Amino acid sequence: MDVTVHRVDELNASLREAWHRAMDESPEYSNPFLAPEFTLGIGGHRSGTRVAVLRENGSPVGFFPYERNALGVGRAIGLGLSDCQALVHRPGVTWNAQELLKACGLSIFEFDHLVAEQKPFARHVTGTFASPVVDLKPDPSGYAQWLRGAYPGHAKTTLKKERRLGRDVGEVRFEFDERDPRMLRRLMQWKSAQYRRTGRMDRFARPWIVDLVNHLFEVREEHFTGVLSVLYAGDRPVAAHFGPRSRTVLAAWFTAYDPELHRYSPGLMMHLRTAEAAARNGVTLMDLGRGDKEYKDWLKTRELRVAEGFASRPHPVAAAHRLWRRPVRGLRNTVNAHPELRAPADRLLRTAGTLRSRAEAGVKGRRTG
Repeated sequence: MDVTVHRVDELNASLREAWHRAMDESPEYSNPFLAPEFTLGIGGHRSGTRVAVLRENGSPVGFFPYERNALGVGRAIGLGLSDCQALVHRPGVTWNAQELLKACGLSIFEFDHLVAEQKPFARHVTGTFASPVVDLKPDPSGYAQWLRGAYPGHAKTTLKKERRLGRDVGEVRFEFDERDPRMLRRLMQWKSAQYRRTGRMDRFARPWIVDLVNHLFEVREEHFTGVLSVLYAGDRPVAAHFGPRSRTVLAAWFTAYDPELHRYSPGLMMHLRTAEAAARNGVTLMDLGRGDKEYKDWLKTRELRVAEGFASRPHPVAAAHRLWRRPVRGLRNTVNAHPELRAPADRLLRTAGTLRSRAEAGVKGRRTG
């Protein structure tokens, strides 16, 4: 196995075509986060982005995207943003994790959404987690009918709220592939406010993430398309979702709604409409992403498994990085795995978010006063 390392601007059309072929030949690699277009997007904002290309008899057969810092600490491409990570390769290709890290100049490689098939990384896994997915044709009747049969009470309540929204605000309509960039900005504003309201880190306070999302919105390729979906009541946007899709998989990424209309459960309406429209547009799987949420338990048809961990070589930098990162992950996973801990943690975060919002409003008032 020959391994060469490339900057993203060195990924020519021939290499991207070979990468796409590897995605097509293995269903576990069909997620849009594993497409070269996502790596190219990240590479436009993260200078340490690299791709290791594996070759057999001179032909490219595997692609390993990652980010690397000056100390040789590596992380999965888009760590913290990507919901699917892997070395994408053609069927039958074998590789060794230690040799791969050495070829990439990495002392350690951190991942948190690694697909289960990546056996060479197996001994470096520190935990595996459920990643709910929606099969958009779980039976001949289709997903919507399946959901009504599986959860008739939830489905009836959601449809009733949608009818009420139509009466109170305006006729409900849905755009699966909205091309108005103003709606993308609205979505990011809603999501930013939600992050802050719930005490989470505001991803859209980071300009490079805003720029990345704006860039991916413009990508219109067969293996990666940035899809913005918007639910309207009359002319008023109610909820929106932005996520990438490949030929067959749509990744649920950023969903938010108008908080003034929360009583109508617009986020749930958004997911249902998106699933139905995605199925009509050739998508067979909607990936809801790792994490325990009540709406995911209702929407999912099954679960995949994703892994987190640290692949490393003997090196003091690797040991130091693991000592720093592993306790943080362990605490987060412990809280998320126990409802009796998760609920108080959520309340604490929301209280912190409320206090932060009040403080920011006070500062803003003093500036304008």
